[in-house]
Amino acid sequence: MNYNEYIESHTLRCEAGFRGGGIEIDCTELFPYIEEAGMTAYQNYLGGGILGAIQSSNNFEHELKKRDRKKFEALRDALKRYFHNLTNHEGDEWEEKTYELNQRKPVSAY
Repeated sequence: MNYNEYIESHTLRCEAGFRGGGIEIDCTELFPYIEEAGMTAYQNYLGGGILGAIQSSNNFEHELKKRDRKKFEALRDALKRYFHNLTNHEGDEWEEKTYELNQRKPVSAY
């Protein structure tokens, strides 16, 4: 499955900038037995032009059927990587990092 296409066509909200932000998607189509399934990825601003590691949350993981666990984890990873591509600006010494390097940063500066 092409999760990037799914994310683009199921985005409910997206605020991405040089100070982080977040993206929210509707996951109900992938997990139809869950009413109003939603997932987010978000990133905090650490200060000094540096963004923190991308985190995710959802409102339905506890309702997942065992058979859907891998699909859920793949979607969560794809959403975090998708958001990284939105906030990672080429040519910027602070932001031009691979996803793996970015995920080694702290989540918050506080």
